[in-house]
Amino acid sequence: MELGYAMSSEEHAPSDLIRHARLAEEAGFGFGLISDHIHPWTNRQGHSAFVWSVIAGIAQVTERFLVGTGVTCPLIRIHPAIVAHAAATSACLMPGRFFLGVGTGENLNEHVTGAKWPAPDERLSMLEEAVELMRELWKGDYVTRRGKHYTVENVRIFDVPDDGVDVAVAAMQPNAADLAGRIGDALINVAPKKEIVEKFENGGGNGKPKYGQVTVCWAKSKDGAKKTAFEVWPNALVEGSASQELPLPSDFEQLVEGREADELEETLTMGPDPEEYLKELKEYEDAGYTHAYIHQIGPDQEGFLDFARRELLPNYA
Repeated sequence: MELGYAMSSEEHAPSDLIRHARLAEEAGFGFGLISDHIHPWTNRQGHSAFVWSVIAGIAQVTERFLVGTGVTCPLIRIHPAIVAHAAATSACLMPGRFFLGVGTGENLNEHVTGAKWPAPDERLSMLEEAVELMRELWKGDYVTRRGKHYTVENVRIFDVPDDGVDVAVAAMQPNAADLAGRIGDALINVAPKKEIVEKFENGGGNGKPKYGQVTVCWAKSKDGAKKTAFEVWPNALVEGSASQELPLPSDFEQLVEGREADELEETLTMGPDPEEYLKELKEYEDAGYTHAYIHQIGPDQEGFLDFARRELLPNYA
């Protein structure tokens, strides 16, 4: 299983995200995924840059680093034709080292244009049509299409890689994993769920890459890590469908009022012990993931990357 690095747009300024990608490559990570939001999960996180501008910057400061969005919602806030255009340009800037990660999104980001927030089954239908439309546009020809959810009129994307753009599909539920296997070039998930991997493979994803996000908080002490994680990423305590349905950062803040930092011990790997990180990574490998990318919570990205270079990457290789 290959290890990668997560760039959290909700926590870091755009220039820092670009710098972190370069540092991650220098530390030995071969790939990274960058989140695509217009709002952070909580107001305290404080950032949410336009991801396509950041990717252009990353393209200029890295040489080998494979980058994917983790993930883009091409359904409501941004029309899939525009996402196809942005992804094609990114792939041209990073030949052979960009992929588009897509998912059905969250109300947190998608309600902002005033459009209706669809039901889960409708979002899956929209995602399937969006991916089909984007793949057609990446052929480089003029396209007119009037689908159930999306219409385009005589549109052509002129700058497109010869092989198009790979699409990784995020899935947390079995029906989404089945769809990901049918329409995707890879799977993205945020938990070591073997049943999701199996559903993806049975749906047509056998042999395709499977990316799992691992959220952690490295610090010199477990108490320090716990404090940072609770201050910066309390939304780790939000469970179930709430993460898809809540519309505002303040809603997530209200949902974790009265919770305690100690509760994160059941949810996250925290502190300085590399064995705990290696144990969690093994869970992803055992579940069938081919790639795991690590989201370090908090401002100390340099400390984590040094820890990863010294303690994780050599011991996992």
